[in-house]
Amino acid sequence: MIAEQIVRSFFEEVRSGRNPDYASTVMAEQVLAHQVISEEEVTVTRTPSDYADHVREMIEAYGDFSLEIQELLTQGDKVYVRWKQTGTLVGDVDGYTPTNLPVIEIASAVYRVANERIAEYWIQIDRLGIEKQLERNRS
Repeated sequence: MIAEQIVRSFFEEVRSGRNPDYASTVMAEQVLAHQVISEEEVTVTRTPSDYADHVREMIEAYGDFSLEIQELLTQGDKVYVRWKQTGTLVGDVDGYTPTNLPVIEIASAVYRVANERIAEYWIQIDRLGIEKQLERNRS
């Protein structure tokens, strides 16, 4: 259950935007982030500081967004999370200018916990769905 508690804390504090710097408490110094984009998987190495900056960028783009965990399953050292993030386009995103209209992200990830820290994750985001919302909102 320790893996689940760590991932839940990560979502409640870091991923939610409430306290991005808490990443240093729940993430290993080097985290392998496998980003599954259609048929191509890209792996980048993230640090807690990188991830905190990433969350701050999301806040700049989508304001104080809400984050709802829709499903959370644990098996050993791995935790699966599916979530819905709802924000408002208040910053530039991929060439789209602010519209102050809502943007919803549906995503899921599997997190692997080692030594009581997130050490690796595999993430899938409905990027086409976000793109369609941005395009529709631009009109």
